[in-house]
Amino acid sequence: MDIQSFLNYMNSGHTVKANSEIHQVMCLLSQEAIKITMEINTAYHTPEKIISLMKELTGKDIDDSFRLFPPFYTDCGKNITIGKHVFINAGCKFQDQGGITIGDDVLIGHNTLIATLNHALIPDDREDLIPSPVKIGDKVWIGSNSTILPGVTIGYGAVVAAGSVVTKNVPDNTIVAGVPAKIIKHI
Repeated sequence: MDIQSFLNYMNSGHTVKANSEIHQVMCLLSQEAIKITMEINTAYHTPEKIISLMKELTGKDIDDSFRLFPPFYTDCGKNITIGKHVFINAGCKFQDQGGITIGDDVLIGHNTLIATLNHALIPDDREDLIPSPVKIGDKVWIGSNSTILPGVTIGYGAVVAAGSVVTKNVPDNTIVAGVPAKIIKHI
């Protein structure tokens, strides 16, 4: 199975059955992601080298305005799309198999976790995975130690306060905070 077929399946939202061909490809891509993120995380690199490594990790073009402070972790890498003028601070973890799209002019704070997979609820199927994308709009600011759960869209100009757990979509130009995150202010 090639990368595009894998991404098409993951982006379809269909369940990934444990030990299926798609699951095996996911495991192989995870090993590649571990290798590349270890390179990112274990030595100093110029911003230009970080961009080069992120291109290798994602298999996509990364704008020269992109900045990342390592360490950075991801389970796959190939289902991340990053806009222009994006800054990802240290310690972020992206579970991107279900798809993570980051718009332009986005700030992502320290230790942010973005998850795109859930497990099946039925105990006998618990090893199966259910992908659901996370979409982060332009000009979003995600505060440190936030968790963004599968299927969430964060709208244009929104702010996620530090330490929040985002379980539902965030409307444009709002500030959300708390566990679970709720709208606390309109911008």
